[in-house]
Parts: sequence; structure tokens; C-alpha cells
Amino acid sequence: MLQLYSRKMLGALLLATALTSASVAPAMAQSETPKTGGTITYANNSGPGQLDPQMAASLVELEVLAHVYEGLVSMDETYSAKPMLAESYDISDDGRTFTFHLRKGVKFHNGDEMTSADVKATYERYAEVSPGKGALADVKEYRTPDAYTFVIELNNLNAVFIDKLKTPVYPIYIMPASQRNAPPRGTEVIGTGPFKLGEWVKDSHLIIEKNPDYSARTDMGGPSGYVGKKEVFVDAVRYNFLPEANARVAAMQTGEADITTALPLDLAKRLEGVEGVTPVTVFPYCQQYLILHSSQAPTDNRLIRQAIRTATDVDDLIIASGEAAKKNFSMVYPNGEYFIGEANAGWYDAGDPEKAKALLKEAGYKGEELLLQTNTNYDYMRDSLIVLGEQLKAAGMKVKLDITDWTTNASNMQSGKGGWNVSTTSFCSNPILGPQQWETMIYNFPHIQNNKPLDDAYAKFYSSLKLEDRVAAWKDIEAEVLDGAYMIKVSDRGSNRALSNDLKGFRPYNINLFWGMWLDR
Repeated sequence: MLQLYSRKMLGALLLATALTSASVAPAMAQSETPKTGGTITYANNSGPGQLDPQMAASLVELEVLAHVYEGLVSMDETYSAKPMLAESYDISDDGRTFTFHLRKGVKFHNGDEMTSADVKATYERYAEVSPGKGALADVKEYRTPDAYTFVIELNNLNAVFIDKLKTPVYPIYIMPASQRNAPPRGTEVIGTGPFKLGEWVKDSHLIIEKNPDYSARTDMGGPSGYVGKKEVFVDAVRYNFLPEANARVAAMQTGEADITTALPLDLAKRLEGVEGVTPVTVFPYCQQYLILHSSQAPTDNRLIRQAIRTATDVDDLIIASGEAAKKNFSMVYPNGEYFIGEANAGWYDAGDPEKAKALLKEAGYKGEELLLQTNTNYDYMRDSLIVLGEQLKAAGMKVKLDITDWTTNASNMQSGKGGWNVSTTSFCSNPILGPQQWETMIYNFPHIQNNKPLDDAYAKFYSSLKLEDRVAAWKDIEAEVLDGAYMIKVSDRGSNRALSNDLKGFRPYNINLFWGMWLDR
């Protein structure tokens, strides 16, 4: 049974959590020579629902896709945009024309060489089917002057267009032109990445295999984030789908797994002192939010959304989640260029059921049922919403809890189907990458429509060459999202993982990246 804690008790507990969840990054011994061969066994919590990159926002989809596909540009280890399939790119003086010079000799997994025709087809399909298509909404024209040159011309100046293209969420990964007219979620899995898709048995496991024909960049000494020189030393990586966190811990204890996905903090602690296993915590990782469906009654009422936010006690949700987490009111991380200090802190962690009741009365709330939807795959999501339900009941709201599987939960959040009012998820790349990466998620997950303050603020953001003007626009964006309670910030989450001491080359990042890793046994 979940326990609600007093704020005084929580202060001590949160301090203890902070002291015991410091990031640990096992360094690769530089003198070691990587060994080749073998299969890394990855204890993951769930399998992907689909592998069409243009439709992918779920972590379990994205971490497979990142190994199989690549984009023209991607992120380095500092999350900055760097060329990947593009050898280089040029930007016109007016900030409207972007010319990408493609690398020659890059082959898809089917053996065909990648050309500008494939890039053009990929971008055209993305602009038609992807939930992230807003990134390309201002494109005037695509041009392919030759097989290795791809040009994008915009209608207007976009000060951060290259940053939008590096997104790892709804990624613009290059696919063969043969996939141009494939239906959403209906593409063949054919990329240019260092791994290719092997066996995939849904609800059991998925295998990615070394791509022997991979064309690696040679202009960097090694990998950096999603870019650089990616070398694969193992034969394959096997993703075993283990929804129960206890099963993932047991797999590490028995040596059946070499590495895990995220673990609840209390279970990760069980691996401390286990021979041959090293627990790690990676910060920054993700930010957890409550998502409020703004097109579904009764949460289409702004005052009711604000009442939910006002009733939310973040400390209890953090404890219930069992996560290594830090409190932070902002949608970006402290010390980043878009972090705006305490300006929006008034919309965070009120935990005031009486004030929430007053807002409900003002809204004309008459006991309409709120459907809280979560899933069985992520313990922190499920337990957070169970506690949230009790907080909302204390504020006089009628609540029903719907627990389904992650694939259904994630699909409903993206599509708006399923009759839900409140759900929860985490965003991992968006807080790191900033306002341009937040845009799609801000509009899509709460299902925001016809919001002039947001539309105007984003228009200002994209047309401003000066950073201070973009920061001011972001302040307005963040204020509207949080004050309007389209999303309610919970916490900054760390990622508790574990790896076998036989697994070498681990680099702490927002997802587990398997190029550069090898097995020393």
C-alpha cells in the first residue's frame, strides 16, 4: 500500500535520496583494447509498439531506432547539433536556405546507396504523416541539384532550424525513397545505422545485429552522443522485455542480463554490493509531467485544470514514484540559457486542496468524473497517478483510475483517444534541447488547439536572431503551459541503471547507446 508522507518527513527523505543518487559513470579504461563478438543482453521494460521513426516518441521505440537509423544532423554528447549523414551544411545569410552536402558511399541495410532522392522522399513523408511535422511547416521548397546535395528553402527566417532537425523524438531519420508512400507505422525497417533489425518477437524480445557494411564517419576520434565515429564490437544486442522491475533486477543478479533500462530507486539499491554488477545513476535524464487532456471534458475547462495543478503535492508524487528525482519548477534545467529563474515557481507544487476546491467552485464543477490513465510497465507512472488520485479526491474531485499497458497508454496520449483526462509521462530530450524541441510535445500531448498566446510566442521565438528575444518568448511559452495547466511539472528524474562489470565502454547518456561497447569475457 502506498503511503502519503508529511512534508516534514519528506524533507529528510528527499535529502537522503539526493545524497544516495549521485551520478556514477564507470569510466572506460583507455588502455583496454575492445574485444569483438558476443551478444549484449539488455533487460528492458517493454518492447516497441512500432518502428516507424517518423511516428516514434516512446523511449522504448526511440532507443532501438537510434541504432538502426541516422539523420542528416544529430546530437553530440553536449546535445549540440552536428552533421551525421551530411558531410557538412551551409546556411544562407538570410537564414532561409540550408544546403546539405551528403556523405558519399553511405549504404542502407538493403545495400542501396543513400542519395538526395532518399533524403527528399524522407522529408516529404515526414511533413505529411509525422506528429512532429510542425518542424517542417514553413518549408517553401526541397531541391536536389545532384545526388549528393539536398537543399531546404524556408518561407521565413528560422533562427533555430538546424536545432529542430536534430530532434531524437519523432526523429527525421533518413529512409529509402521506397518508403515514401508507406502508411503511418507501416514502414520497412531499413536505415543506415551501425545496427540493423534482426529477430523481433513482440512481447518477448528484439535483436539488433551488427551492420557489416556500416559507413562510419572518420572525422572524429570516436562516438559523441548520437554522432561521431560509431564502431560496433559486438555481434548483436538482445532486448529482453521484462515489464516487472524485479525481474530486471533478478536478471542482473543471476548474470542473465548485461545492462538494464531504468530501475526504481529502491530496487536499484538491491544491486549495491552484488558481485560483478555496478549500479549507475544518470543525470540529467528526463522530466516527469502530468498531462491534462485539454480537448476532453471536463479538463477542457482551464479552471478545472488549474484546480488539479493546485491540488498536486509534488513531494508525495516523488516519494510514490520511487525515483531518484530533484524538484525543479521549470521545463528546462537550471543554468541553461533558457532557464528563467523563479518567475514561474508560483505554478509549482501548491499542494493546497482548499484552494483547489475554490477553483472547482468557480469553474462550475459538478462532480464530473476524471479518468486517470496509466500503465503496468512503468512503476513510477502507475504509483504517481495512484497517489495523485487520492490528492484529487481530497480536493473534492471524482476520480477513476484506468491502468492499461504502456503501448496503449502512450498511443492514447498521442492520439487523444481513450477517454482520459490525466496521464503522466516523462520527456527526456526536450528539457535538454530547449524550446524548439518542446513545441511538438506542448501542442500534441495535451492536445492544445487554437491557443493564440502560444502561437504568437512561438512565432516570436523562431523569428528572433537575438538570444535575449528568444528567451523572452520562451518565458511566455512556459508561463502559458504551466499557468494554463496543460502540463503539470513533477520533477527532474535521474535514470537508475545497472551494468555487468564485463560490459565495457558504457557512456552515460539519456539512452543506452551500444556502439562502442564490448564484452570482456
